[in-house]
Amino acid sequence: MNIQKITFGSGCFWCTEAIFQTVKGVQKVVSGYTGGQTENPTYKDICTGTTGHAEVTELDYDADIVSFDELLLMFFNTHNPTTLNRQGNDEGTQYRSVIFYHTDEQRARAEAMINWLTTEKLFDRPIVTEIAQVSKFYPAENDHQNYFNNNPRQPYCSFVIQPKLNKFARDFTEKIRPELLQ
Repeated sequence: MNIQKITFGSGCFWCTEAIFQTVKGVQKVVSGYTGGQTENPTYKDICTGTTGHAEVTELDYDADIVSFDELLLMFFNTHNPTTLNRQGNDEGTQYRSVIFYHTDEQRARAEAMINWLTTEKLFDRPIVTEIAQVSKFYPAENDHQNYFNNNPRQPYCSFVIQPKLNKFARDFTEKIRPELLQ
């Protein structure tokens, strides 16, 4: 096993967590906060938009099964990287599009991916995704972990997360853990 770590911010961490939990090779997904100045932030703190932190998911993945470039493609295809501090109805710096890299190689690969997406004009507006070195990661409270799986009938899960999962499964079928395709 070749376990690596990456941290993505792409709006609500409930959505990002639900998507990456389905990916072959992703060993662990933890929702949390990083990128700000507040020590030990809570969800209530984050929602004020004053902590500097983003809602993120920290992934442990086996790079022998799923490559960093594949994860980047999934990241860019499952949110809108052209909207500044906003994803859908979620607005504020805590919902920014951001890649918190853990290694210089990840930083370089993320920059190369943004350059490629821009050159290929795969988005109709400029990509505003921030690339920053990961700072202290704070896991979110327990009720935010595994949120979709624990609350599938909650309206946000039904009307926002489930459609994203359905689209992801169509676009990345070969990358979904086989037990989830049955």
